[in-house]
Amino acid sequence: MKHYLKTLEDTIRNHWDLPSVADYKGKTFTYGELATNVETMHLFFEKAGIQKGDRISICARNSARWAISFYAVNTYEAVVVPLLADFHPDSITRLVNHSESILIFVDSEIWAKLDPETMPNLKAAVNTVDFTLLWSRDEVFSSAWDQKEKLLAEKYPEGFKPENVVYPIDNDDKLSIINYTSGTSGEPKGVMLTYGAMSDTDDFANAHFPNTPGQTIVSMLPMAHMYGLAIEFIHPNVDGVTVYFLGKAPSPTTLLAAMKEVKPYMVVTVPLVMEKVYANSIKPALKKFKALVAIPLLRRLVFNKIRSKLMEAFGGNVGCFIMGGAPLKPEVERCFKRIRLPFTVGYGMTEACPLIAYEWWTDFAPGSCGKPVHEVRIDSRDPQHIPGEIQARGANLTIGYYKNPEANALAFTEDGWFRTGDLGVMDSKRNVFIRGRIKSMILSSSGQNIYPEEIESVLSCNQYVSESVVVDRDGKIVALVYLEIPEDADPKDLENLPEKIADEANRSLPKYSQIAKVEIVDKPFEKTPKMSIKRYLYK
Repeated sequence: MKHYLKTLEDTIRNHWDLPSVADYKGKTFTYGELATNVETMHLFFEKAGIQKGDRISICARNSARWAISFYAVNTYEAVVVPLLADFHPDSITRLVNHSESILIFVDSEIWAKLDPETMPNLKAAVNTVDFTLLWSRDEVFSSAWDQKEKLLAEKYPEGFKPENVVYPIDNDDKLSIINYTSGTSGEPKGVMLTYGAMSDTDDFANAHFPNTPGQTIVSMLPMAHMYGLAIEFIHPNVDGVTVYFLGKAPSPTTLLAAMKEVKPYMVVTVPLVMEKVYANSIKPALKKFKALVAIPLLRRLVFNKIRSKLMEAFGGNVGCFIMGGAPLKPEVERCFKRIRLPFTVGYGMTEACPLIAYEWWTDFAPGSCGKPVHEVRIDSRDPQHIPGEIQARGANLTIGYYKNPEANALAFTEDGWFRTGDLGVMDSKRNVFIRGRIKSMILSSSGQNIYPEEIESVLSCNQYVSESVVVDRDGKIVALVYLEIPEDADPKDLENLPEKIADEANRSLPKYSQIAKVEIVDKPFEKTPKMSIKRYLYK
């Protein structure tokens, strides 16, 4: 298995002038420029006294400088802590502190909402918009930042060249990334992933959907998620694929404009995006040509025409649409199969860096999420017919949760298999089919993990909320709330109370977990002997 950083090193040396990372409609960095920026950051880290193993956070919208920041930290063998830009400022603060990060690469817009005084371990903040120093607590860091270009010139008087690029590869067992699965108001779950896990994922990807230098891809998934980081950025980019970053979540018009211009060789996305394509483009076309589709001799001509138009809309070079993070609606999947769209739906988790199951589109079984990447077993007396917990084992799996022994104790079976918390079956051909979730986690249509307890914790801050249960109804977050109204309550406060409760909570919640509706229940929720709410009773 080749180390992904060795692949990156070779690509930089052999393709120095090839575009590497770019902001769509913005700045482009060649592999040589990327490597020079990475080396400059290394000299800053070294001068500032940053050690291997120190934690460094990145909290920003996707961008070329986000990518450079990641490589700078990762190749220095400090630990990258990617944080979702949509996290609430309080959550960002909590996770910076929990990870004990000493430096943060951050959007200036996000930084403006943070208070460095509440993050005592933090020494400095670097702007991912333009690589300027936003703030420093320590004069050593400020001085090191000011000297970094001078240090580069002194170390490489003839200029930084391809032969100077050398990245560490004897680190398979070392911690590379701490990826937090949510903003979490309780005990944070920071998934610990090694360099070996990253190399294993890249090795599998190379065997199943390889790249070649000079190809292009559009990055639309957050790189703070392992799906976007590993599959949409690292795997293509270390092999010479130019990655174009869209930044904020794009509108359909912006997305398709980028696709037509960039002409990606592969599209990595979530089902929600392709379901919108189906609803807005394919379904109306099928309705328009309904009479022709009913004629067997003409049906294939119509399907081929629709497929051709769709492929052209995505630039004309797409070899496969890879979807993950959520199931694809059966109606959409059936249609994609009928028109022979090259698509597949995988299954993964942050803890698997991120792949657990995958299959190339030509062999993809409808309704499945592919075949095991490594080892998968179903904890059931009849794994082919009776759903049981999906459990996984392999070199890509997490080594545990950072500073969370309780979560670690629950994460693995006695014989070393990782508990996914998902229910599924596996057929005789080893296709995995997900049947449901054991945990209370809600998986949104855009692939976001939504934890009801976090939303309920926010709701509990309202003076009139006694207790609540958050549920998913047709892709919308609904809060069931039991009220406690004091006798001296202001009648004006009680007007439109459900809307007020939702609005107040949503001000503290990221966009992907916003409450669509609050419903008032007339009696307390039923409890277990341990006084936990019986969630299964409420839908």
